[in-house]
Amino acid sequence: MNRSDPGDMDSTRVAELAEQIAQRAEVLRRRIDAVARGPVEVVAVTKGHPAVVAAAAIEAGFEALGENYAQELRDKAPLVSGAEWHFIGRLQSNKVRLIAESVSVWQSLDRDSAIDAVAKRAPGAKVMIQVDLAGLEGRGGCGRAEVPRLVERSVEAGLSVVGLMGVGTPGDPEDSRPGFRWLAREAAALDLPEVSMGMSADLEVALSEGSTMVRVGSALVGPRPPR
Repeated sequence: MNRSDPGDMDSTRVAELAEQIAQRAEVLRRRIDAVARGPVEVVAVTKGHPAVVAAAAIEAGFEALGENYAQELRDKAPLVSGAEWHFIGRLQSNKVRLIAESVSVWQSLDRDSAIDAVAKRAPGAKVMIQVDLAGLEGRGGCGRAEVPRLVERSVEAGLSVVGLMGVGTPGDPEDSRPGFRWLAREAAALDLPEVSMGMSADLEVALSEGSTMVRVGSALVGPRPPR
């Protein structure tokens, strides 16, 4: 099945999957409540799943859905009503046009060309600046020193900068703590309300360092099907 295929998009299948997601959500909420400093928004990451899973996440009470690939989001969005789509993957400027009408929050702006593309196609959009916390080749995110300039550049382009986003270091979640701490402090210094950091494996560390938004895939919607 193509990942954008609605799959068994009937009410019974959606309800079955929604129940499974709701059960996982109870466990997730306990994890969050144990360490969160304040209110936390959960972005249910439906990357790699068919549209029926995204519809089930909505049915289970999750409005914010995260996608990494422009083509997948483009194909999935018309099939799923009620979603607030967050684009969380590496953003190619030439793909912005494909999803500009669907995306509610662009979490992964990390360079001038991406800022300009979003400002052109989605004037006034809510955005976050993604920061490279791990220093790994091929990962998205700007350098730490670039953050204030890119925030200012986004504001000058007419975008609404709501926060910063970062991906933790692979491996031991504790290895991500210094980067998460820095990101939360930088967001506070720039008077930005949202700090999007923490995923299924490292959300406790992220939340203990001040995350206000976690991006959760497998721990909520289950493992991705084989491609």
